[in-house]
Amino acid sequence: MSEFKQKYIITPRYLSTPSKRRPGRAMSPGVRFIVAHDTGNPGSTAGDNVRYYENSRNEQSASAHIFVDHREIIECIPVFTGPPEKAWHVIYGVPTDDKMFGHDANDAAIGVEYCYGGGIDADEAYRKYVWIMAYACFRFSLDPRQHIAGHFILDPNRKTDPVTGLARSRRNYEQLLRDVALEFDECTGAATGGNALPITRESGTVTATVRLNIRQGKPSTLAPIAQVLSVGDVLAYTGWTDAGDPVNGNSRWYQDGNGNFFWTGGVVKQG
Repeated sequence: MSEFKQKYIITPRYLSTPSKRRPGRAMSPGVRFIVAHDTGNPGSTAGDNVRYYENSRNEQSASAHIFVDHREIIECIPVFTGPPEKAWHVIYGVPTDDKMFGHDANDAAIGVEYCYGGGIDADEAYRKYVWIMAYACFRFSLDPRQHIAGHFILDPNRKTDPVTGLARSRRNYEQLLRDVALEFDECTGAATGGNALPITRESGTVTATVRLNIRQGKPSTLAPIAQVLSVGDVLAYTGWTDAGDPVNGNSRWYQDGNGNFFWTGGVVKQG
């Protein structure tokens, strides 16, 4: 695999160095895994967080490499657009990163921060968040199914990210890991059409109980939105599958006559 689909632009906006947030030290022994974070500050954008880091660059050591929202992927400590440098995104002294990966996260992991809440488009921010971690796996020859850990996994007594941020868009950590692996396969061409989506043929009509996204071509929250329905809208379905993305633990999606999909948890059957 020599190419990766470049869906998004990575914008370098480096913090000043040397500073507490960006000491300018090279990663050692290099990038060995990825840590998934969220900002813990609902409504703050990627730009907001990077500006805060820069303005407080000599006040504390906490940092990260990447911030992602619905508009931007900002790289504030070099990892893709320059020789990888250390960021301080997991406290030293917790042993889990060493046990899992053989290295401290600050020395050998990319820290990726998910922005959420407020006016941030959760679906678009999530798509970028998934893509940048898949791309990191490609760039540094990592296995997306083995080399990603949530901050809460590494520091369970103090941290809940990215679980808290993901929950704001009705997603969970296990779904994130699956989606990164699927994105990696798609963007490297490793995905094949050999496994057809299992569809149970059944027809009927349902009424939307929430503002509902109709997803184009796939029962996935990553698929493009073909249409948005309002509460009370009636629509027909021609089949269903239990192989869709789980939302609130429910992975069943209906398929409509155009081959698009909508989540069954957002509708009720008529009659």
